Parts: sequence; C-alpha cells; structure tokens
Amino acid sequence: MQTRELAPGHTISRVIRGGWQMAEGHGSADVSAAVEDMVAFADAGITTFDCADIYTGVEELIGRFRAHYRNIRGAEALARIRVHTKCVPDLTRLKTLRKSDVEETIDISLRRLGMERLDLVQFHWWDYDAPKWLEAAVWLEEMRQAGKIARIGATNFDTAHMQAIVDAGVPLVSMQVQYSLLDRRPEKAMAAAASAAGVSLLCYGTVAGGFLSDRWLGVTEPAGALENRSLVKYKLIIDDIGGWDLFQALLEELRRIATRHGTDIATVASAAMLSCPGVAGVIVGARNRTHLAGNLAISDLHLTGVDMSAIDNVLAAASPLDGDVYTLERDRTGRHGAIMKYNLNKETA
Repeated sequence: MQTRELAPGHTISRVIRGGWQMAEGHGSADVSAAVEDMVAFADAGITTFDCADIYTGVEELIGRFRAHYRNIRGAEALARIRVHTKCVPDLTRLKTLRKSDVEETIDISLRRLGMERLDLVQFHWWDYDAPKWLEAAVWLEEMRQAGKIARIGATNFDTAHMQAIVDAGVPLVSMQVQYSLLDRRPEKAMAAAASAAGVSLLCYGTVAGGFLSDRWLGVTEPAGALENRSLVKYKLIIDDIGGWDLFQALLEELRRIATRHGTDIATVASAAMLSCPGVAGVIVGARNRTHLAGNLAISDLHLTGVDMSAIDNVLAAASPLDGDVYTLERDRTGRHGAIMKYNLNKETA
C-alpha cells in the first residue's frame, strides 16, 4: 500500500476506507463483524479511516475497532491508524451556531472514537449565506491550539472560500472533494490553489457510486427509479457531462485498459485519480472485507501515459460541469441540491 505524508507526523494510506456505508441504514448491524472487517483492512495496509459526526453510528464503530486493535496488535500498531472525521453543523443551526456548539461536537467525536485528540477534523458548511463559516473555522483552529484536534481539513468548500480560510490563519492540510473521471471540477481552480497553499486533496466518488464499474458496461440507460440516493446523485453527473452514450464509451475504454492490466473498471477509475496532481488519497466505500482485494489493487496499479491519453480522448467530448467544487450541490432548489440531506447531525447522540 502506498502511503503519503499529509502533514508532519501524519502519514496516511493512499487508499482510505470510507465510513459512509457503515452508517446505520447502509451496512450490517453486526458490530463484531464490522470491527473484524476494519482489522482486516488495517492489517492489509489500509490504515486510514474516514468518518463523520453525521454518519450515524460510525464513529462509535471505529472507536470499538481502535480499542480492539490495540488489544490484539498493540499500541505501536494502533499508532499507525489514522481516523479522519468531520464537523458538519446542521443547516438549520448555521445562523445561530456558537463556539460552544462546535466544542460540543468535537467532544462527542472524541468520546465516540475513544481518543484524547482527533487526528484530522474536516470542516463542512452547507450555506455560505450563513455568515459564521469563517468564524467556525477559526474556532476549530482554537481547539487545535488547545490540543483537542491535531490537524484541520475541510470538505466541499469551493476555491475562494478555501483560500479565505487559509488566509485567516487556519492551517488546512487537506480538502475532501468529489473528484472522478466524470467530475473534474477540482481541476478548474481548486487543485492549483490547494497545491499553492500546501493543501492536499482527498477524493471521494472516484467510482461514482458504483457507476464506474463493470456492472454498468453495456447496460441500457435506466429508465425507472435508481436503488439509492448515491446512484441518483451520480446519474445527474453522467447526464450533465454528455449522457449515457458518452458514459458507455468511457466504460468501454476503461474495460480495454483494465484488460491490459488484468484488473477491473473500478480499480482503473480510482487509480486514475491517484495519479492526478495534488491528490494524496482516494476514499473507497466498502461495506465489508469482500472488497478488500479490489481496494488494495488500486494502490498497486500504475497506469501508463497511453492509458491516460486513451481516457482523455474519450472525455474530450464531455461537457464541463458548471461551477467550482460543490457549487451544483449547494443550490438547494436545483437538480443536484434537491436530493441532499442537510440536517443529519445528532448533537446529543
């Protein structure tokens, strides 16, 4: 497994185990099985785990895993584990948010994870018109200086707001963004600005909710309801960049590349993002360890210039998505924003 130093003293696996699919309503209710799955990932070299205060039950699961891993592997092995969580105040609370509210959120995450100091807190803010977004980022920096947080990142901020946070003296080390072969918005401005500010990109959505996989190759465009909100979200991206025919052409090219390398489409799609400038890691969703071998293969796959040129040739016909990072999703009346859930935090959970 490739690793990357995200900041001094903070080395991550370049493939990061995502926690969203472990949230209540998504994954198995078998806590013991979930913990053993995380042990398998950590033992195999995927030592970085992504979660959030709004992923119901996931911080507690990772807390159980950490305690169990220390017991069976020892303190030295546990020290290699990195946990990236998030601070995501609910939309309805943004205008009245106080520093004490943010402190309470951080304290809850510390308790759930069983940590004395959080490795990385990634800050998200739903609505820029609620004016405390910069103030809240500074509050997190004050908590970092107080020792509750080791490092601060952010998620889904656009380039201008990321720059404002950095300019305010908040030492961001990472920005988590939606970034895939289908969604290249970070390449417009974010990638260059983040690099200049010393901020690494952590990418989610690299397989577009599963669309970038062999499962969808040669499949007729779905006409009815899709099985989950994630697929709805990424189907909108496919529609916007050029539609189903272009998407199928991309899958066909990815299948040719996968065949040359003896792998699958999803692995190629994620490995392609690892090769992008400024990208420190890709976040992969996995309900259990049945996906472990495929996740490990992402780090092992080295795409050639010929491979990347073939992908670029197909995508030359794609229409660029509107706006900067997460601009479409912030329009709550638009097609992309209307499917989002904005009030998922349970502050007293």
